[in-house]
Amino acid sequence: QVQLVESGGGLVQTGGSLRLSCEASGRTFNTYAMGWFRQAPGKDREFVGSISRGGGTTYYADSVKGRFTISRDNANNTVHLQMNSLKPEDTAVYYCAASYGTTSNPGGYHSWGQGTQVTVSS
Repeated sequence: QVQLVESGGGLVQTGGSLRLSCEASGRTFNTYAMGWFRQAPGKDREFVGSISRGGGTTYYADSVKGRFTISRDNANNTVHLQMNSLKPEDTAVYYCAASYGTTSNPGGYHSWGQGTQVTVSS
């Protein structure tokens, strides 16, 4: 298990950008694949994207492909979600999560952060 803390959420206008960060505790960060999920009110938690242990492989949901980029800094135990060209439908609480393998299934993640709110105004 690992403790995760997200930051960087906020209010932004349509077309704007935000960069979310997720800091992990412990010395085993580079053994975990990391994922980002989001959950809007009244909706299920949705896969946004993931990144492999070494950062060489990323996957994205079709809804964010070309707009969002995931990166990680294993030396500093952090993973980032760069969000560009934001749309009102991107409004949600965003969570980072750690997994033993790259997957889009929330059930495959064993550790979750508390979430950070992203609101995109029209």
